[in-house]
Amino acid sequence: MATVRDNAVEHRYEVHEGTVLAGFVTYERRDSTITFVHTETEPGHEGKGIAKQLVTTVLAEARAQGLSVLPRCPYVRKVIADNPGEYLDLVPIGARAAYGLPSG
Repeated sequence: MATVRDNAVEHRYEVHEGTVLAGFVTYERRDSTITFVHTETEPGHEGKGIAKQLVTTVLAEARAQGLSVLPRCPYVRKVIADNPGEYLDLVPIGARAAYGLPSG
């Protein structure tokens, strides 16, 4: 079972399978905005849906914390674009065009 946790020291959310790091998404946080910068899946963990589980978890966490999301990471942007009814509202309307996302 994969678990996701915030590694605030490294500025990244990590997903672990047991005790093994399976992937991470780096972020920058300023005030009420979180910018997701880069998502990476560790070798040997690709193709298992780890990155999607990680990104959907961190987007849900951003929502729970009342944060706006800036998806600089192409994979985070793809998850938002593929599920606009679920995540598009996290991205400020004025920032959506910069990330190739619909305005509404």
